[in-house]
Amino acid sequence: MKKLLVILSALFLLLMAACSNTSTNTSKNESEGNDDKQKEEKSGEKTEVVFWHAMSGPLEEALKRLADDFNKSQDKIEVKPEFQGTYEEALTKFNAVAGTDDAPTIMQTFEVGTKYMIDTGKIEPVQKFIDEDNYDISQWEKNISSYYTVDGKQYSMPFNSSTPVVIYNKDAFKEAGLDPEKAPETYSELKEAAKKLTKEDKSQYGFSILNYGWFFEQMLAVQGGLYVDQENGRKGDATKATFNDEKGLKVFQLISDMHKEGTYYNVGQNWDDMRAAFQSKKIAMYLDSSAGVKNIVDNAPFEVGVAYLPIPDDVEREGVIIGGASVWMSNGISEERQKAAWEFMKYLTTPEVQAKWHIETGYFAINPKAYEEDIVKKEWEKYPQLKVTVDQLHDTKTSTATQGALISVFPESRQKVVAGMESLYQGADPKKALEQAAEETNRALEVANKKK
Repeated sequence: MKKLLVILSALFLLLMAACSNTSTNTSKNESEGNDDKQKEEKSGEKTEVVFWHAMSGPLEEALKRLADDFNKSQDKIEVKPEFQGTYEEALTKFNAVAGTDDAPTIMQTFEVGTKYMIDTGKIEPVQKFIDEDNYDISQWEKNISSYYTVDGKQYSMPFNSSTPVVIYNKDAFKEAGLDPEKAPETYSELKEAAKKLTKEDKSQYGFSILNYGWFFEQMLAVQGGLYVDQENGRKGDATKATFNDEKGLKVFQLISDMHKEGTYYNVGQNWDDMRAAFQSKKIAMYLDSSAGVKNIVDNAPFEVGVAYLPIPDDVEREGVIIGGASVWMSNGISEERQKAAWEFMKYLTTPEVQAKWHIETGYFAINPKAYEEDIVKKEWEKYPQLKVTVDQLHDTKTSTATQGALISVFPESRQKVVAGMESLYQGADPKKALEQAAEETNRALEVANKKK
């Protein structure tokens, strides 16, 4: 028995020695593997830039082509675009991983998410790279970049930008005895034209606006109106809505009046339904994004006109707010990845790239020099309507109103405004409907400010 114990002890010691040797060899191999990996990264591995975005369909394909072109233009950086759903869905996903290793290098967020992104503390303002690189930001379109500038600091890089325009059926104008080259410029002209365009059997209505808060914000800003206090939330955290003033009331009153007159068609909240109504001649004039112009021109069975937003008769035109989205840099990631992302950002804003983006998508060029490129000049000859959208942007005055509001609860506030717009079709008093939207926005602001 004693002899057996001695043998077993000896075997145990041999086994432990073997395990120890295996562990040592494994650790040694892992260490050597890591060293080899680091050497590979230093000697030729590309720096990966993960780009989260919300572009789908043809827009996603256009974005992928930009990334592919950049990847082919050099051999040190690999940009990987990854679709994350709608802007709201992408923002939710970003919030879940921001500040961790799973965070994207750069992130596309819609314009009303600007305040939210700043407040997360999980982004690196691009101003840091602008300063380090001595990059000339004056080459960017001021009326676009100013939206994403807060207290003199550029927080994100403008990317896919658009503004609202009036789109109208020129053939319907001719049939109604209206000048097809002169769209209504004021509310009174709009009402008068809508009456002539609306048919007695209601097979065609004169005008429509999508039930979407963005259009209300634009019709407020074009008058010089502010959405919230604290100079539109740019001089401090906004505490209350100001869109329920006389300027905002003029917008709600216009919708209410035209709907009661029977010249206004309720298209609901779906963009496709709105555009289908126009293409099927159900409506003769409506508001749309400048980014949708080219597709409308291509698919409408009649001649399409594009014009500036109408304004109340007694006000001076201020201009439009930029819509769309921008690209944000994550913090908490390696400096190498950040610098690689910055190189991609600079590439995106070159005239050549922006010219291609403009003609393929209809979005504005971030760099105005893009409009001097031959491919753009040829496109404008085919689609003169695109130039109208750019002219409206360039005619916009840079002001607190056209710079746009900054509030973290913007998506929620928009829904309150939409509810107010829809109540007008049920006969609600415009002033009461607007006041309710403002009160609900104030409550949302109060809750958000308490969480800070």
